[in-house]
Amino acid sequence: MGDKILIVDDAAFMRMMIKDTLQKNGYTNFIEASDGEQAVQLYKAEKPALVLMDITMPNKNGLDALKEIKEMDPQATIVMCSAMGQESMVVEAIRHGAKDFIVKPFKADRILKTVQSLLG
Repeated sequence: MGDKILIVDDAAFMRMMIKDTLQKNGYTNFIEASDGEQAVQLYKAEKPALVLMDITMPNKNGLDALKEIKEMDPQATIVMCSAMGQESMVVEAIRHGAKDFIVKPFKADRILKTVQSLLG
């Protein structure tokens, strides 16, 4: 499936895990960012169909990046990834236009269901 997916997480192994899960299910077009700053720049340049973004990252956190991307493109489809206990941040992310959220530690089927429901 050719839809471009931007995976944003400061942990490379997390990005790899998400990518592996999606690749096994036919998604092949990925770009990666390791912080919110990079995510905003890549979004601007690449216009991905979907963004999977961690909330807690250095340089610019996921919430700030979400707000910036949404300002640039109100139609952006962004899913936040959060650790347990970040409920208030998740609520704020949804208020600022995140479509959904996934809680870490990830379950492969949860990632897949979310992506499939948003990209088809």
